[in-house]
Amino acid sequence: MKTLAAILVLFSILTGSLFAKAPITVAAKSDVMKKEIPALVILPDDYEKSGKSYPVIYLLHGFGGNYQTWYHIKPNLPELATSNQVIFVLPDGATSWYWDSPVNQNLKYETYVAKELVDFIDSSYRTIKSPKGRAIAGLSMGGHGAMWLALRHKDVFGAAGAISGGVDIRPFPKNWDMAKNLGEYSSNKDVWDAHTVINQVDGLKNGELAIYIDCGFSDFFYQVNLNLHNKLLQMKIDHDYLARPGAHNNAYWNNAIDYNILFFKKFFSKN
Repeated sequence: MKTLAAILVLFSILTGSLFAKAPITVAAKSDVMKKEIPALVILPDDYEKSGKSYPVIYLLHGFGGNYQTWYHIKPNLPELATSNQVIFVLPDGATSWYWDSPVNQNLKYETYVAKELVDFIDSSYRTIKSPKGRAIAGLSMGGHGAMWLALRHKDVFGAAGAISGGVDIRPFPKNWDMAKNLGEYSSNKDVWDAHTVINQVDGLKNGELAIYIDCGFSDFFYQVNLNLHNKLLQMKIDHDYLARPGAHNNAYWNNAIDYNILFFKKFFSKN
């Protein structure tokens, strides 16, 4: 009988992923954009019975992706939600770069993610309703978005992570629909200057935001990430910076998110 019990315990460990809570698709209403926008919510498997409140990590996709992108890149997010005791929220950001566009009044994803979606999640689930219990990360366009939103809404997010992030958009004026949302760079340089992450750190005080930056050496965003790292060093802003072999692809992001989650877990534990 003891042998059978041991086998059952081993089986439950080896097949734990089979019993992880499946992601929940929700439709969060955006009043500012007058539509419902899908998102994935991933809860720890003990959510119902624990009765406790959980920190939340928002994961933003890149250009050409959607709210399911991170789950496709990292299918074991449900297991990570349980082992790290966090809730993951995967919003849809279209091709917005997570701005409230000064050009397109129907594109207001800054307000949607930082205000409307956070309010929806906090009212729907047991969350820690404080910047000490909220973090936001993303890849590529989403890396820009995570830093953009956290820097501009420090009363909402306490920690931010950029993975392969487009943290300075100005070297890429013809790419990724940015001109559609900001106007052409040549005639709107002041707008582009105001909507790029590296300029948003001006005035940031040390300790106001926990920052994690991660980019591969072969990534076309490597130089702008290095520039942001160096600027933060000059400003004496504490942050974690990781640069290692890798390119702008799913394999890199699948690996990088583990480091980012660990960074956030330490932030939550400290707070």
